[in-house]
Amino acid sequence: MSRKVDSVKDINDSKETWRLAVRIMDVWSVVNNKGIEHLEMIVMDSLGDRIQVLIRHDHLLKWKEVIKENMTCIINNGSVYNNDFQWKVCDHSKKFVFLGGTTMKAIELQNIPPKGYFFKDFGEILQGKCKTDRLEDIIGAVSEINHIQSNTPGKKVVISVVLKDLKGNCINCNLWEIYGSKFLAYYNDPKNNGAIVILLTHAMVKDGQVSNAWSGSKLLINEDIPEIQDFMSKLPTNEQKEKPTQSAKSLSNWSGGSQYSPVERFVHNAKCMSLSQFCKIKHETLCVTVATTLKFAVSKYGWFYYGCTRCSSKAPNPEKAYECSCGQKVEQPIPRHKIEIYVSNGESKYRFVLWDSECVAILGMTAEFMHNSMVENGEDDPMVYPDELEMLLNKKMAFRVKVQPTFSQASVWKLCDDEAFVKEIENDYIVEDNQSKTEYAKLVPNKENLETSAQTLYASGENDPESIILMTPTKDVVIADKGEEVDFEASGATQLSGTKPSKKLKIEPSS
Repeated sequence: MSRKVDSVKDINDSKETWRLAVRIMDVWSVVNNKGIEHLEMIVMDSLGDRIQVLIRHDHLLKWKEVIKENMTCIINNGSVYNNDFQWKVCDHSKKFVFLGGTTMKAIELQNIPPKGYFFKDFGEILQGKCKTDRLEDIIGAVSEINHIQSNTPGKKVVISVVLKDLKGNCINCNLWEIYGSKFLAYYNDPKNNGAIVILLTHAMVKDGQVSNAWSGSKLLINEDIPEIQDFMSKLPTNEQKEKPTQSAKSLSNWSGGSQYSPVERFVHNAKCMSLSQFCKIKHETLCVTVATTLKFAVSKYGWFYYGCTRCSSKAPNPEKAYECSCGQKVEQPIPRHKIEIYVSNGESKYRFVLWDSECVAILGMTAEFMHNSMVENGEDDPMVYPDELEMLLNKKMAFRVKVQPTFSQASVWKLCDDEAFVKEIENDYIVEDNQSKTEYAKLVPNKENLETSAQTLYASGENDPESIILMTPTKDVVIADKGEEVDFEASGATQLSGTKPSKKLKIEPSS
């Protein structure tokens, strides 16, 4: 007569004769400060319940070469203790410890779910809904690199990036030592272009940001696994093709790496021109300019629209549940920023459309929060602009926009209000309309590169593209976003030139 299999959820310290049918979801080695190594792993049964397992140093040689990640097996016998791991990977209150009498037999068990990940919601991280001793799985697209510290005497490698989820939430992610080096190697490889999706297991969460654990974390970058490929497929088409940029701050902390500066990435494949040249543009064109936000352009659309809770697509009906094209089942569409605003430079003026990500980055508040606050205060007219929106005005910024001459407007793709960043673009890249044709020819050696952006960009309807929500933005962060075509009332504008070639900056070693 064989013993029955026990459920993981029933494991307690009442006995040691446990019999478990499980899949090894993850296994990793831990070396303490005395150089003593032990193994830890997570196992899961057919009901999806998990428990953390410890194999002590004195049993290491017996099991290290036997245990394989993702294998299914029967485990007999083990001690059970309270889960006192400093960092916990699951919610089980107990941990299972291998004994000298523990046995394990590899066996095919079809009823146990395959290896998977348990991703932590970025919104919960930002709201502080995390256990301080819990390690989490994280997945997101890198929207920006905001700090790079190279391996110099007295300093360890650390890369700080901004990760964005499919709902538009953004968190900081710090990659230390081998994890940071792995990311840099991938980022600097010229063969790797387009979006970067990161999957980080066993991430430590603290104060709204995450970092790799010193033991156990795995970093997967754009790998061919279902989770990453599914995430990548749900990004907007043009966002899948754009490589993340470096902030000006990250460049000052880096002594090597990419051949392009943040400014060079900002202007890449765009026509740099003064605002006065916009009226000469006949086709949708990607441009970079410097302008100051002047006043709101009030239209029948107001300052927000109702959209999907995951992506930024417009909801077909703000009062009805629906299934979005991104696969999200939306019970109640949420307000998202979409603000028309006049910008000026000298005597020239043009209408820009700022989307959810830019507005949240500057305001530090979502449209949903602002709208709900107004309703709570008795104001339910959607055409009333909240006072907080005034923070968007009278700001001199560098803009990367898609000019849409059909609608006499420009949809903002990226912006930056860092004074030094704006000054460099204004002084070194903007081509004024009074330059001679000879000067212009010198500035634009490769006309083909200047036209590719308009051919590869995508716009459809009145949908704000996938958003970046930086809950605690800093002044020197370049905020990336892509706008899409919107049929607003036309407004006048004022003239077209070329773009300046990439300027090579000397990168000084960090002190």
